[in-house]
Amino acid sequence: MYAVNDRVVVVTGASMGVGAALTSPARGANCRDCPTHTTRRRCVRDTLVYRTVGHGFCSRPVTFVVDFLRAPDTTKTVVMVGPAEAGAPQLPRFYAGREVLITGATGFMGKVLLERLLSQCPEVGRLHLLIRDKRGESAHKRLARLKQSQVFDNIRAHHPRQLDKLGVVSGDATLPQLGLDDYAVAQLREVSLVFHNAATVKFWEPLRVAVSQNVTSAVNVMDLCDKLPALEALVHVSTAFTNAELQDVEERVYEMGVQPRDLLEVLDALTPEIIDQLTPKLIHPKPNTYVFTKALAEVVIAQRQNRKYSVTIFRPSIVISAHRAPFPGWIEGLSGATGVVVGAGQGVLRVFHIKNDAKADVVPVDVAIDNMLAVGWEAATDRPVETRVYYCGSEEHTLLWTDIRAEILRSGAVYPFDNVLYYPFAFGFQNRYVYKMLEILMQTIPLCTADYLMTLFGIKPPVSLIKIARRLSAMSHALGTITCHEWRFSYDNMRRLRERLQKTDGHLFYLDIRAVNWQEHISNYHRGARRYLLRQEDTGLPRARRHMNRLRRMHYVVCALCLALILYKFTTTLMPKLSSFTSYNT
Repeated sequence: MYAVNDRVVVVTGASMGVGAALTSPARGANCRDCPTHTTRRRCVRDTLVYRTVGHGFCSRPVTFVVDFLRAPDTTKTVVMVGPAEAGAPQLPRFYAGREVLITGATGFMGKVLLERLLSQCPEVGRLHLLIRDKRGESAHKRLARLKQSQVFDNIRAHHPRQLDKLGVVSGDATLPQLGLDDYAVAQLREVSLVFHNAATVKFWEPLRVAVSQNVTSAVNVMDLCDKLPALEALVHVSTAFTNAELQDVEERVYEMGVQPRDLLEVLDALTPEIIDQLTPKLIHPKPNTYVFTKALAEVVIAQRQNRKYSVTIFRPSIVISAHRAPFPGWIEGLSGATGVVVGAGQGVLRVFHIKNDAKADVVPVDVAIDNMLAVGWEAATDRPVETRVYYCGSEEHTLLWTDIRAEILRSGAVYPFDNVLYYPFAFGFQNRYVYKMLEILMQTIPLCTADYLMTLFGIKPPVSLIKIARRLSAMSHALGTITCHEWRFSYDNMRRLRERLQKTDGHLFYLDIRAVNWQEHISNYHRGARRYLLRQEDTGLPRARRHMNRLRRMHYVVCALCLALILYKFTTTLMPKLSSFTSYNT
């Protein structure tokens, strides 16, 4: 028996007393949490629960047990560790009993992080979520709404009490000490791991705002971490494209031409109008304010001295829909590549600003999150003095942008959205002048014309087609910095990390990108956008397919008419001039 912080950890053998009970299934009854398995038995009602860690949601059961006992007369937790045979997964055992602080928990990646911790690490301790008041809604109300998110459907159905582990910390990452008073900080004294995921992901956020949310917040989080006595590791979520001006990117922090302190002084001294004018020069050679401030945050973190905890930087590439968890194709929000999927599926995005033969570096959100959990494990286990960097992307298991475009269009025809505006078709061009010309001719003008005609006939669309045209143009301009380039990312740290884990960790967590079938995944991406983002049920597919067939026929008619018009103009205008020119020469 030995103490870990304020907890008592008891190790027992399988052949003795409780250990024997732990390794045998309950007689005559299935597990209460999972109708498939018989790996849970209760002892002393509502006091001690034996559970095989990792079996939740029909994952492959494992052979060791980590249990918690909340004794009636104490707030301490007794952790009983049963037989841990060679090959038992390490991640659930590591997170068992740990309290974790998470920023950005209400975002896309944050929600999946919570779901994976609660489902695959069922004995995790309290999860403290830094949530700010937003648009008149308090942090506690936002937490209540968060618990009702689709991402937790499985947990609500099978493990509803797991959601009780989510606790709100009302604060703001852009404020000193995250806006917390001393009492709130004291409530975090047992936190041993911090995931800093809060950020603005808008590519062209005003520089002052981007610095506040992406750089100042990182400084504030580290200031708070210095006050947490039990903290072992901080995982800072960055992006793989912080050094987009390079072609070969290693897993290390690169120096920048500007010092963070000097930049902050400049921003404080200038007006917003002047800052907007100077932004392109200030951020050069970075492509946008998002990448610039993310890179600056890495420098700030790496320069921090006298830390008592380890710090790691996690760099995911383009994060897309889920591979398997919480559901295949699950997605939330229209940012990034999802806007392309929805725009193309609706038939309004007809020109892609892409380099067709370039490799698309994308990663499913659950693969990224599971690897991030592994990074947290290694950071707390090794406690390195230096700041380690981990790249998480498609590595060598890549596909081309033209393949993504083709699969999006194919899925759009097979699993069409309801009320599609036009038959989905699109072309991809890298040359920005050709792209811009075709965007105006094939996308902007048709949308603006359709908006005018609908207004003329008294039809009011849910969203202005002119606004859609503007958003599509802005989105393509922002994504073009990524979709028209190609990088070679080093991933030695991530590869070595996965090699250290047990094979059984790979059964519980989606750590290997090579397990993803890209054609199937892009199809699920489209279907997930239909179901989870647009909230369209599969029962409406027959009607949507009939509508798509009508649009297809109309598309062919329009193409035929356009071709006929071109031929007519050629024969009536160009041919006579060509004939006269030929006769003149003879």
